[in-house]
Amino acid sequence: MNSDDRNPIASGEATEMGSHAVPKDAARFDHQSHYLYQRVVDLIRNQIIDDTLNTGDRLPSLRSMSVQMQVSIPTVRQAYLELERQGFIQAKAKSGYFVQMPARRQIVSKGRSQRRQPCKVRCRQLLDKVYDAVHQPGVVPLGIAIPCMAQPATKTLHRTMKRVMTRTQEQILSYAPTAGDASLRSQIAFRYQQQFEQVHGDQVIITNGAQEATAIALQCCAKPGDIIAVESPSYHGHMEIIESLGMLVLEIETDPVTGVSIQSLEQAFARHDIKACLFSSAMNNPLGSLTRDDDRAALVRLLETHQVPLIEDDVYGELIYNGRRPPLARRYAQSDLVMTCSSFAKTLAPGYRIGWLLAGRHHERACQIKRALSCSSGLLQQLTLSEFLASGEYDRHLKRLMPVLKNNAQRMRAAIEDHFPHSTRVSQPQGGSVLWLELERHFDSRRFFDDALEQGISLMPGAIFAAADRFNNYLRLSYGHPWSDAMEDAIQRLGQLAHLALEQHPK
Repeated sequence: MNSDDRNPIASGEATEMGSHAVPKDAARFDHQSHYLYQRVVDLIRNQIIDDTLNTGDRLPSLRSMSVQMQVSIPTVRQAYLELERQGFIQAKAKSGYFVQMPARRQIVSKGRSQRRQPCKVRCRQLLDKVYDAVHQPGVVPLGIAIPCMAQPATKTLHRTMKRVMTRTQEQILSYAPTAGDASLRSQIAFRYQQQFEQVHGDQVIITNGAQEATAIALQCCAKPGDIIAVESPSYHGHMEIIESLGMLVLEIETDPVTGVSIQSLEQAFARHDIKACLFSSAMNNPLGSLTRDDDRAALVRLLETHQVPLIEDDVYGELIYNGRRPPLARRYAQSDLVMTCSSFAKTLAPGYRIGWLLAGRHHERACQIKRALSCSSGLLQQLTLSEFLASGEYDRHLKRLMPVLKNNAQRMRAAIEDHFPHSTRVSQPQGGSVLWLELERHFDSRRFFDDALEQGISLMPGAIFAAADRFNNYLRLSYGHPWSDAMEDAIQRLGQLAHLALEQHPK
């Protein structure tokens, strides 16, 4: 029997497969995308999530699917590549495409859609506990996201710094210019230009990490009491910055695979006076979702219609596992309302505290705020990074790092599959170094955090990724470390604790 005949798309779950037959599910996706390939993506993705397709099922060939869906073979190929990039399927040489990972464990649910109100951030006390735990000696650090530490570039980076120190001598003891060293600014701009982004060195402002860049960007376009739209869940560092500036958070529904909901954001504009949006450009932390190019363009068009600035967090732009680096949102802008924040903290050297900001129309104001906050960023680190980029070592480092991170993600998901309760659902990140776990609704991640710390394991409870009391049955675990027996053992012990927690505190 042909393997296509055993596939739900090609047999029981579709209409009779003649030469022009179309799966019965195909028509309901026609309205969801302007692109034909998205019809194929949505069909297969939803059948995987619904358990119609299971791990190991072979998808129809490109030609067979093109006939079924009445689209071209290149369109199907594009859809399969997108599904592979999202982690739903896997290509096997000379065999075709196959579903990978159990759907029940692969995708975190969207959660209940609800109309949310602007609110103050209320997670400072919990954040203090979490950060204290990260730095406790002897703790397995599953709570901190530092992807580059999975394959650190320690030796090459140190050699580069030694050369810079020998060459520059007294110069490195001085202040750098407020906007940053010109050579590093040029190197950052050149990397963007290689991705067809229109960025020039004089547009780059060097900052003390992406956190300072984000704080500067927010102060350029908002004041205390103003409403800032963020993803839900959203990076806890963004929450803390907004809280420290006295601003309010409005959480926008975010899909665990495709990112922030344009429809939900549009509805929020109709109800609230939003002063800025702070979204991930490439990949949401903690979800690992990756916004599609057409959605990114639609987001920018919506914001320009309302004349609301977008602050895009691009710290994970270099850390996408499959396919090309996603374009910046600013590429789609007709005006200069988009500001971009990024850093080397996730890709190379968090301790260097070197980030940058593309401030658009707010460039001069951003330089003034930077000067008031910290005058300048470390010159030795800037000169070291400039040479590291120019020498090609940075690209070689990323090439070594990416397969390690991808392998770590697979190993951690497999360990969670083996040891956590069967009902646990896990994100399918497109890059970076974290997994987002959803446990049963009555699970208490705050109590679980304390129990795990007693076992010598740090993690991130889900509550710190929201402004209000949400995501308490979620966890974030990081695989941005060299994989070891200690990591494997920590996942096993966390799984045992999760089983125990659900038994001790039933529904």
